[in-house]
Amino acid sequence: MSPPIAPPGWSRWLVPPAALSVHLSIGQAYAWSVFKPPLESALGLSGTQSALPFQLGIVMLGLSAAFGGTLVERNGPRWAMTVALVCFSSGFLIASLGAATEQYWLIVFGYGFVGGIGLGIGYISPVSTLIKWFPDRPGMATGIAIMGFGGGALIASPWSAQMLESFGSDSSGIALAFLVHGLSYAVFMSLGVLLVRVPRTDKPVGGGASGPSALSGVQVSARSAVRTPQFWCLWVILCMNVTAGIGILEKAAPMIKDFFADSSTPVSVSAAAGFVALLSAANMAGRIGWSSTSDLIGRKNIYRVYLGVGALMYASIAWFGDSSKPLFILCALVILSFYGGGFATIPAYLKDLFGTYQVGAIHGRLLTAWSTAGVLGPLIVNWIADRQEEAGKTGSALYGMSFYIMIGLLAVGFVANELVRPVDPRHHIPAPKEAADVQREQSV
Repeated sequence: MSPPIAPPGWSRWLVPPAALSVHLSIGQAYAWSVFKPPLESALGLSGTQSALPFQLGIVMLGLSAAFGGTLVERNGPRWAMTVALVCFSSGFLIASLGAATEQYWLIVFGYGFVGGIGLGIGYISPVSTLIKWFPDRPGMATGIAIMGFGGGALIASPWSAQMLESFGSDSSGIALAFLVHGLSYAVFMSLGVLLVRVPRTDKPVGGGASGPSALSGVQVSARSAVRTPQFWCLWVILCMNVTAGIGILEKAAPMIKDFFADSSTPVSVSAAAGFVALLSAANMAGRIGWSSTSDLIGRKNIYRVYLGVGALMYASIAWFGDSSKPLFILCALVILSFYGGGFATIPAYLKDLFGTYQVGAIHGRLLTAWSTAGVLGPLIVNWIADRQEEAGKTGSALYGMSFYIMIGLLAVGFVANELVRPVDPRHHIPAPKEAADVQREQSV
């Protein structure tokens, strides 16, 4: 499937909606918790077992993005979005069969393995295309799309809950809900497949269908990028920022209840759920707000904010969080906005350093930092909280040590950001390059 080139007069503002159709769909992954209690009840699963499809999905997201990034660059966004559509929707259909037959391994295989491939390919599918369409505002462009991934759960959570209420929460009701998800997302994601275009490269972008040469300025191949210290500095930066954010996000509801359990106004279950919703909104808003700000103040400066101010927010919670509910909530919201902003800004940072040539493939390899942080963040918070509870501690004391570790990790990320320098010219692709040379190098 050859990349569809935009005809003369094509508006670049049609490309972000195409990206959003994919990201809003695959963002359903953040709403998996809606299915956990029904699955546990219907199939007799433990909490650890019911989390397995989600965990495998996130692992496959990182792996498929890393190994499929070059294919995405070579074959273009329409091919990538089609693969994402087929895998993500098929994952739901396989999971539906698994629920109907009460074969849990099919749910794990379908949603986690097959659907996880769709997550990874779908996540990186529009990145390089958006950057090429919006060289003047790459942070804003990628922020719009990646905002959809953060906001997908805001749509999927109530929708899934309503379906389970209507169809029933037994195995047949879960199967029907999975089936509706798979078919609906296939239709919605197909809009992006049909709408997406790549820019022409013969004229500069002026809001129309032509764009800057993909080989103008500094350009580095994916193979060369992973051999540079800049790539690994960005890997550390993303991993530290995500670890700090997911440390709160994964345990948000029990954390706020523990912090104020002994206060005169303990947090109710419904209030804790509302806090989780607020965090999701901050995550989504940060993806577009902070990434757009990075276009104005620069990528290094915005990561100084994410990592430096993020450390101050964690310190404020550790020192004063249990004495003021508004302070706790405000600091947590800021941290989650930085968490979302970090995801949305990293593609533009990559573009600044490595150019637009194979930026999608480079981004895919960098997302292994997300897979690492997805394990590291919850492990730190949960393991330490369990140990503190065994030692007889309660309330905010369960999390103090975790927060200090997060401050240290953010400091490591801050130092890594300060070490980022322009890429050495020996890694650059010689310019100009003929299209045939580019195609030959991509196929290597």
